[in-house]
Amino acid sequence: MPVLRKPTLNWSDVTPKADFMNRRQLMMGAAALGAIASPVAAELETAAAAEGEGDPVTAELMPNTLEEITSYNNFYEFGTGKDDPSRYSAGLTTDPWAVQIDGLVDKPGSYDLADILGRVTLEERIYRFRCVEAWSMVVPWVGFELSCLLDIAGVQPGAKYVAFETLVRPEEMPGQRFRTLDWPYREGLRLDEAMHPLTIMATGIYDEPLPNQNGAPLRLVVPWKYGFKSIKSIVRMTLTEEEPPTTWNQINAREYGFYSNVNPEVSHPRWSQASERRIGGGLFARREPTLMYNGYGEEVASLYDGMDLAKFY
Repeated sequence: MPVLRKPTLNWSDVTPKADFMNRRQLMMGAAALGAIASPVAAELETAAAAEGEGDPVTAELMPNTLEEITSYNNFYEFGTGKDDPSRYSAGLTTDPWAVQIDGLVDKPGSYDLADILGRVTLEERIYRFRCVEAWSMVVPWVGFELSCLLDIAGVQPGAKYVAFETLVRPEEMPGQRFRTLDWPYREGLRLDEAMHPLTIMATGIYDEPLPNQNGAPLRLVVPWKYGFKSIKSIVRMTLTEEEPPTTWNQINAREYGFYSNVNPEVSHPRWSQASERRIGGGLFARREPTLMYNGYGEEVASLYDGMDLAKFY
């Protein structure tokens, strides 16, 4: 596993001051925030090294506002429009919440989210977020490493993949009343991807509990992959020896591969992935070059040694 670089900037350097001053408030009854020992986006170190060049953090690195993050979403369980999740998700019941963990684990069963949060350490992670549709954000997540939850359940030696499922509740998720997708939404990771320190289960954004439209109360965040891999409102995790089926791959394998790592050199069959539109940049914002592995190559590239990068789609 690669050695991860420690951040050289404080959160106050990359977060609007008003938000940072309230950041110490905890959510969902967690006892304390963990020390900032996990990596943030790789570009932060580069910015910190640029001494004598004015503000070390450019606008490109600043997190998007809470309004931007919560008003522009893909969450088909509430509709296919970008504002549908924020308009139609208020009725989703997220407390109480439990996650079924089964398959190749030592302790299968239903895990109450409140109990999980009492056994993990919440941390703040500012990550780039890159959608397969070629738009992007920078999101200040709060969450815990997925590996911590897998350790609680006890991964058996034969497990090679982790499969995830989203809640199915059409009475509260109106998009599920239509056959837009084959519900439940499914995703999966290879076990080493799931255990990587960059992979987190998010429970909040800024100092707020995770909004319904962003996947409350528990979603996956895998920052080097296209955003559809970061499945929302998770209710089931299954450890398996076989590669699990995933929703978009089943719909169109030519366009949506299992790995779906961010790769600017491999175009989507219907558009280029070489650049991206940063949300919040205005109508005439200049497109930005997309980084390999979304900028996390130093941490994760070794996971794919010997694999054909052109087949990640």
